[in-house]
Amino acid sequence: MTEKLMTAPGAAAASSRSAGEVVLRTRNLSKQYGNRLVVDNLNLEVRRGEILGFLGPNGAGKTTTIRMALGLIAPTSGSVEILGLDVAAQRANVLPRVGALVETPALYLYMSGRDNLSAVGSVLGGVPKARIDAVLDLVGLSARQKDRVRTYSLGMKQRLGVAMALLQDPDVLILDEPANGLDPAGIVEMRDLMHRLSAEGKTVFISSHLLPEVQQICTRVAIINLGKLVTESTIEDLTKGHGEFAVTLEHAEMALAAIQEQAWGKGARLDASGALITPAPGGRGRDLNLFLVNEGFAPDTIIRSTQDLEQVFLHLTNGGSGGIL
Repeated sequence: MTEKLMTAPGAAAASSRSAGEVVLRTRNLSKQYGNRLVVDNLNLEVRRGEILGFLGPNGAGKTTTIRMALGLIAPTSGSVEILGLDVAAQRANVLPRVGALVETPALYLYMSGRDNLSAVGSVLGGVPKARIDAVLDLVGLSARQKDRVRTYSLGMKQRLGVAMALLQDPDVLILDEPANGLDPAGIVEMRDLMHRLSAEGKTVFISSHLLPEVQQICTRVAIINLGKLVTESTIEDLTKGHGEFAVTLEHAEMALAAIQEQAWGKGARLDASGALITPAPGGRGRDLNLFLVNEGFAPDTIIRSTQDLEQVFLHLTNGGSGGIL
């Protein structure tokens, strides 16, 4: 993919003026099927230029939330606003400014990738040839644009779905598993594309099971479980450690015993890789280093301990177990 991106004149200035603007908001959003509450009083805010990861176990209510945001199903109660407009009441005015990829994109397998985009463009009222060229370039399909879609890999079909979502140069992108089926190189390209779109002032709302990738792409995440919002936070705040340090050194078990004799070191432990995870005297790494050296254990490395997003997710969702819907 290249970094060429078509935007309307003045888009950069507009995005600068609108920094911090809430462009997607749910207010007490709920959806009930029979006796089962699938989405329960959900309140979210997503700001312009933000990449928000929307996470939850299978059955947590993610896809139901996305369908309500796109006006595909009606809430039982509450509302969704996009760009200040109520989706249920003003769907015709909202949706042309929203690009969406929900689950597997609907494609004409007997047609070429380019013809698929032209067909979608016709339904949308016509899309300039230059815009089709631009989105094919953006998603890395220019070289295969004339090939029939039946010859595409799953990852290529997914990228074509993203191209469809970008056809109208939308303000908001809502993407359900955009990296599904992509190989490692394709995932990196998708990550770069999301960052470029964000830099252009577009808001990206991503639902994904690829938590390491979410950690690299997103600025914030919202985690739901059994329809309820569990947490909404920046990646940095969610994954920061608790004042502990990870230490690699020889004779880690002996060093652990020495640390656990200290009042500040009672919580020290070894992780699965054999690294020493420990608080530090006064909370400072240099004091921990000095203590270990004085005890005869010269560290190879001392770094602040952090959690990865997957660990946090599993902890907050009780091991990732969700509902059945």
